[in-house]
Amino acid sequence: MLQKEEAGIVYFEFESFGAYGRIQHAIFARQGGVSQPPHNSLNLSVSVPDEKTAVYANRAKAFGLFGRQNDTVVHAHLVHGNDVARVTQANNGTWMEHFDAIITNEPGCGLTMNFADCTPIMLVDPVKHAIGLGHAGWKGTVVDLPGAMVRAMQQKFGSNPADLLAGVGPCISWENYEVDEPLVSEVQAAFPEWELLLRKPVGKENGRYHYDLPEANRQRLLQAGVQQIELSGLCTAARTDLFFSHRAEKGKTGRFGSIFILQPTD
Repeated sequence: MLQKEEAGIVYFEFESFGAYGRIQHAIFARQGGVSQPPHNSLNLSVSVPDEKTAVYANRAKAFGLFGRQNDTVVHAHLVHGNDVARVTQANNGTWMEHFDAIITNEPGCGLTMNFADCTPIMLVDPVKHAIGLGHAGWKGTVVDLPGAMVRAMQQKFGSNPADLLAGVGPCISWENYEVDEPLVSEVQAAFPEWELLLRKPVGKENGRYHYDLPEANRQRLLQAGVQQIELSGLCTAARTDLFFSHRAEKGKTGRFGSIFILQPTD
């Protein structure tokens, strides 16, 4: 990923998306906002006990870099499922209830979503001119949220999975993601080659598995026919200087955000 900074706000872009000129996208770091600890400072979520005035000020700063505000992007209320909503600008300023992915092919439509260890998934169709933004933690990988996004874009827009560009954003890495039941059993049931995803670090004496969340999302995208996949290589738990991490900060933290805009042709 490429790291950029503007007006004190750090954000990241997928390098592989650069050749397609009709999108704006960013995954924001946690710096540059006005929220106080433990939500310091660019918390973009109202689902944590932060001051709402601070959250909306943060959104104005972050979204404003891309010419947007809170009421000119589409939000989602995340539930760790695999439902995908097709949206348009008519949905601006609203929250799509109980969806973990939103897709659009309407020029000018902007999508946003927040994270704190779960995986941002971005899809671009440079042929049919469509985009998708998703949220996949361990439950999302088990129920195949990435594959559901691909299939929704096939059904709604006629996308060919082989044409899609995929970005798997910053999330918790396997080294920092020690797991237990019911995750272990559900992953074993969902992935035939689960041994690639549930790993035991050398030297760890407790014998517990660690889950490779970015690789699980990559595997789901591959299974859905996506061939061009960029991994961020950034661990939210290891880089709390850059990102909020629910695991590393023991739940007392904010949420970093994203924005994804399909631009008009003119």
